[in-house]
Amino acid sequence: MAVAAGWQDGGTGQDGKEIVRRIVRRYLRPRWKLIAASILSMVLVAGTTGALPFLLQAAADQIFVGKDERLLWSLPVAIVIVMGLRAVVEYFGRILEARISNGVVAEIRKELFERLVGADLGFLQRSHSAAFVSVFSNDTQIVNNAAAQTLSALIKNALQAFALIIAMMWMDPKLGTLVLIALPVTVFLMSKQRRKMRSSVTRTLRGAGDLAALVSQTLTGIRVVKAYDQERAETLRASAVIDRTYEATMQTAQARAATGPVTEGLSGIGFAAAVFYGGWQGIYGTLTLGSFMGFMAAAMLVYQPLRQIATLQNALMEGMVAARRVFAILDEPRHIVDAPDARDLEVRGAHIRFEDVVFSYDGANPVISGVTVDIPAGHKVALVGPSGAGKSTFLNLVLRFYDPDRGRVLIDGQDLRQTKLASVRRASALLTQDPVLFDDTVASNIAYGSAAASEEDIAAAARAADAETFILELPGRYQSQVGEAGGQLSGGQKQRIAIARAMLRDAPILLLDEPTSALDAKAEARIQSSLETLFEGRTVLMIAHRLSTVKKADLILVFDHGRIVEKGTHDELVAAGGLYETLHRTQLSGAPEDEAAA
Repeated sequence: MAVAAGWQDGGTGQDGKEIVRRIVRRYLRPRWKLIAASILSMVLVAGTTGALPFLLQAAADQIFVGKDERLLWSLPVAIVIVMGLRAVVEYFGRILEARISNGVVAEIRKELFERLVGADLGFLQRSHSAAFVSVFSNDTQIVNNAAAQTLSALIKNALQAFALIIAMMWMDPKLGTLVLIALPVTVFLMSKQRRKMRSSVTRTLRGAGDLAALVSQTLTGIRVVKAYDQERAETLRASAVIDRTYEATMQTAQARAATGPVTEGLSGIGFAAAVFYGGWQGIYGTLTLGSFMGFMAAAMLVYQPLRQIATLQNALMEGMVAARRVFAILDEPRHIVDAPDARDLEVRGAHIRFEDVVFSYDGANPVISGVTVDIPAGHKVALVGPSGAGKSTFLNLVLRFYDPDRGRVLIDGQDLRQTKLASVRRASALLTQDPVLFDDTVASNIAYGSAAASEEDIAAAARAADAETFILELPGRYQSQVGEAGGQLSGGQKQRIAIARAMLRDAPILLLDEPTSALDAKAEARIQSSLETLFEGRTVLMIAHRLSTVKKADLILVFDHGRIVEKGTHDELVAAGGLYETLHRTQLSGAPEDEAAA
């Protein structure tokens, strides 16, 4: 499966520092009050942590050695107060961290979703939709973990480590130096490990997207998979993707696993040196038992946050890779946008004109080549021709899914590039061969794109589309759930709901990709009646896969290799003896209809 796109490899040109600055500026700085309160709580927790070794030192020197009975009563109270304060502050600190963290991921997902639905169609079609879903659900959470949770934990552990290091140095600078001597070595080894992780993390995230795309594709086409006995083949394909992801994940896991033992081993050397030196000072010097116990308590406590910091750098690296992928999507340039001086499209009669239009998807191979044509307002126009002749692209240009490389597309004399995109879309209604329904109610699907529609409006559109009869037989009537992709309905029922949606939209331009070609004769007859009602008073462009469908058209455009090679009525084109006549004759001789006029 080809699910390749630059953004999946972290296509943004930003380096790590710029990504961090962007996260801070865009998502963390607006939450500075919450962050300041959270950091204050971390400082208080770090302060209470740093006080513990001194309390232990006092207990050893003054209670066990000095036999101070008064301190025996007051020291436990002090410990309870310190630990109680720590618990309360830590509770509120975690609540603050959760608000920051969940707020960040919610904002990223809102921006990403808005960017995806607003992205150019060409960009979205270069990758499988499931790959975008993987970024939306997985990568955003990883960015959140790094940007909020991991960063918070990093600050918290750094403050605690700092407080404990101050305590150690206060008690005995030489012992403190011995304990911390392994720290620079640990930092050096972790930085080398981080560089190794980036590649494996990128492959892991890409593998997750590839797997999501494969699962989505397989489940969508499960009937074909089973009909062609391809369960085993699809399982092998999935296994190959899973194995690649597993290998990348294991490389990441090995890098993570090395962090703890390296830190533990180096800290063990520091502890051993501290015990030897402390013991020597205790025997031959002035180091008291309480000072040594307090110091060792601080030393043991300090390595916990240091170990956490060493581990967190792995999460930060994962977050950096995920952030590159997220920002690559957010930064993808949009080409189909409103011009600075764009105006609303004013539709007076829906007259469509193409002027010397050239268009290619890849910038090299034209799909539409020098097309000039007038489509009078209120006419029903059929588009016929071989597969790949440019018919669907012609409709895409009318909807302004793409802009021409050369030439102009005009509606009522207005260049679409000089009109507001939203007004162009409002002027059109689209009916496809495979109707798109959303996992919602019947009423919501009919009213899609017509938010102000009342229940009466929805019912009237359903009646006009000959859909109300079957809708009223559903358990919940208009509030019945249609299921994923309308799976609870038949093909004809889905198409009638789609027609009702187009009727409710009441757009002056209607674009159809042979909406009846997938239906049986009985269902097609009922749909055709609904379509005739829908066509009234509108400019209609219809891709025709069945030549019988186009006989009633006011004008037929015959496409071949991106050009309009013939145009006229059915009778005129048959009499002309050109490509249309060949297609017509081939169909009448019994060739498959999709071959004849696709």
